[in-house]
Amino acid sequence: MAFLASALDRVKPSATIAVTQKARELKAKGRDVISLGAGEPDFDTPDNIKNAAIDAIRRGETKYTPVAGIVPLREAIVAKFKRENGLDYTPAQTIVGTGGKQILFNAFMATLNPGDEVIIPAPYWVSYPEMVALCGGTPVFVEGRLEDAFKVTPQALDAAITPKTKWFLFNSPSNPSGAAYTRDELKALADVLVKHPHVWVLTDDMYEHLVYGDFVFTTPAQVEPSLYDRTLTMNGVSKAYAMTGWRIGYAAGPLHLIKAMDMIQGQQTSGACSIAQWAAVEALNGPQDYVGESRKAFEKRRDLVVSMLNQATGIQCPAPEGAFYVYPSVRELIGAKTQGGKVIETDEDFVSELLEAEGVAVVHGAAFGLGPNFRLSYAASDEQLEDACGRIQRFCASLRR
Repeated sequence: MAFLASALDRVKPSATIAVTQKARELKAKGRDVISLGAGEPDFDTPDNIKNAAIDAIRRGETKYTPVAGIVPLREAIVAKFKRENGLDYTPAQTIVGTGGKQILFNAFMATLNPGDEVIIPAPYWVSYPEMVALCGGTPVFVEGRLEDAFKVTPQALDAAITPKTKWFLFNSPSNPSGAAYTRDELKALADVLVKHPHVWVLTDDMYEHLVYGDFVFTTPAQVEPSLYDRTLTMNGVSKAYAMTGWRIGYAAGPLHLIKAMDMIQGQQTSGACSIAQWAAVEALNGPQDYVGESRKAFEKRRDLVVSMLNQATGIQCPAPEGAFYVYPSVRELIGAKTQGGKVIETDEDFVSELLEAEGVAVVHGAAFGLGPNFRLSYAASDEQLEDACGRIQRFCASLRR
């Protein structure tokens, strides 16, 4: 009899974590490596947020919290959704988790039965299909093609919906492509969903505040109010406030779903870290200067990276509307040979040979369900990005076609 659960046969390790770990190991051996694989702001958490955590420690806010989160944080979440998204929730309709991942996982655990389908646009964040599979559901992928700026069309979404569809999992701005849907594009998808009342919407808005130029962020329940009663709107403080290690995600949605997620979390981890919750209260309620400053810095980096990568031989790099990733195509380099005679047959070959030859760590597109591409995170200093993109240009120029 096998000792490990058969559920593990349905999932794969996280490719983004694997790349980051490999880069760390090479650095430890003395290699000159620029790691652009992680989805993490390189800025420090703002001082007002750190000070709020220190004050909470000094006040003795070190005990267990309610499973769904402390009341001041749930009230801050309600205020945030009203202020920034025009959505009305009560504190009882909110829940706080240990990062956005737990919110997603608990929602799937609370709702999926064997055979239930979850529509996931590709390219997708590596954890989405694995979470669905672990919770007994079936991922159904809808491709957002390069020609469509990596966005799913209403026609493709409609064609993917079956009587077994339970969720449409939506992420804008997107990890890994940075693609963000305009209000009109989102309304067109919502019009499809309105026709299928059995399909719920799980929207991952983690990169909400990282949009560039004159782009205006919107979220599904805001664009189409009739979806409100079947939408779980998920967000968090990690990307917007450089709080990845604090591990605070949150969501709001229909009360019966929130109660089910609360019950699961109560048997799983209980409440999130008390100190991190108080820090998140300050993040949502306090000064928002950092958000605008970081957005400007990321937009400058995006422009640098897009420009330099489009100057590399054989690379096509669209300019994303948001997040801090680019998702360049290496289609023209498939079949090329390295100086050592290795044939680049896949995007995984490309990133592996790039790391070996030039010490630049990025993540291959196949891990995100769409290739031949790679994801590069520009959450790094301007100097590192310029150096890394120069190395990528050199590597591409060295390939023989």
